[in-house]
Amino acid sequence: MATQPQKPINFIDLKAQREYLGKKIDNAVMGVVDSCAFVMGPQVREFEAKIAEFAGAKYGLSCANGTDAIVLPLMAWGIGAGDAVFCPSFTFAATAEVIPWTGATGVFVDILEDTYNIDPVKLEEAIEKVVADGKLTPKVVIAVDLFGQAADYPKIRAICDKYNLKLISDSAQGFGCTLNGKHPIEWADAQTTSFFPAKPLGCYGDGGAVITNSEDDWHMMDSIRVHGKAVKNDLEGKNFDHDPKYMNMRIGMNSRLDTIQAAVLLEKIAIFSEEIEKRNVVADRYYEGLKDVCVAPIVIDGGVSNWAQYTIQVPDRDALMAYLRENGVPSAAYYPIPMHVQGPYLDFVNTGYGQLPVTEHMADAVMSLPMHPYMDTETQDYIIAKIREFLSK
Repeated sequence: MATQPQKPINFIDLKAQREYLGKKIDNAVMGVVDSCAFVMGPQVREFEAKIAEFAGAKYGLSCANGTDAIVLPLMAWGIGAGDAVFCPSFTFAATAEVIPWTGATGVFVDILEDTYNIDPVKLEEAIEKVVADGKLTPKVVIAVDLFGQAADYPKIRAICDKYNLKLISDSAQGFGCTLNGKHPIEWADAQTTSFFPAKPLGCYGDGGAVITNSEDDWHMMDSIRVHGKAVKNDLEGKNFDHDPKYMNMRIGMNSRLDTIQAAVLLEKIAIFSEEIEKRNVVADRYYEGLKDVCVAPIVIDGGVSNWAQYTIQVPDRDALMAYLRENGVPSAAYYPIPMHVQGPYLDFVNTGYGQLPVTEHMADAVMSLPMHPYMDTETQDYIIAKIREFLSK
C-alpha cells in the first residue's frame, strides 16, 4: 500500500522548478534590475523571437496578460458590432469576456466528449444558425486548447475557410502542444497564450503573447498594445522626428510585458521542451494507474499534450475531491459553472441550460489531479492509490 509522502503534495509545484533553475533565475532578474530597463527592455524582444521560433512562426508579440493576448488580434482585425465570434463555453472566462469588449456578439459552441475541446460539427451548426438568422456576420472562431492539448485544427480550419472566418488558437493552457508535429499556429491566424505562473510556461506574475505569421497583424497589434502608437505602415511617407508613441493612430491600450518577466521566461523556455517530456511521463503513469477505474483523458490522434492539467471523469466528483482532500491530496474542478449559463453572458447566442449538453455534463463530472514536471513516483503512486481506494468502494 502506498504511504503518504512526508512533504505536502502541491497541485502545481512552482517551487520545484524554481529550485531546478536556481541561480539562472536570480541572475536573469538581477540583470534587468541592474540595467534599469524595466519596460520593453532588450529581453522582451529576445523573448518574442524565442517564442515565435519555438512555435514555428514568424512573429511573436508579448503583452501584459493572456486575456489581452486574445483581444489584440480581434482589435487588429477590426471586429466590432454586428460580428459573431464563436467559442466554447467550457473554458475560463477570459476566452469569452473579450468578445463584448470589441462590441461583437459571442456564440457559444458545445465540446467533444473525449478531448473537451470545441466540436467541429457543432461549430458548423452554430455558424449556419447565425447565417440563417441574418442578424450577425460570422467573423472569428476562438478554439481553446483545453487542459493542454490541441483542438482539432485541420477540421476547424476547413470550416473557417469555408465561411471565410479568422481563427484564433487560445493556447493559454496549451502552449507547447502539437498536432502531427505542428503547433496550432500552423492552422490559426493567431495563437495566443498566457504566462500566468501556474501555466506550463509561466512567469512570476502576469504576462501573455500572440504568435502570428502576418507582419501586418504584428505591427497593428504592436500599435494597439502601446496606446495606438504609430508603427511602420503608419509612418510611410510621413516625417515625424519624435517618438512614434506620441503619434496616436488608433485607440489602443497599455499591455506590455515587463522586462523582468521576459527575463524569467527566457530561462524557462530554454527548458520547456524538456518539461513537456517530463509532463508526458507523469501523464502516462496516471493513465496506467487509473485507466481501469475512471475515464482517463484521451489525446487527439497525432497530438502531444503539454498536460497543463490531468483531468479525469468520475461519477461522484465532489465526494472524491473531498476524500482526496482528507488524505492530503489537492485537486480542482475546472469550470463547474459553464459560461453559457452565467448572467454576464446571457446576451451571447446559445445560452441557458440545455443548449450545450456535453458542456453541462462535463461541468459536473471532471476533476483535475496534481500535475507538474517534477512529480516523483512515490507521490504519484499515493495519489493513484487513494483514487482507486475511493472508487473501489
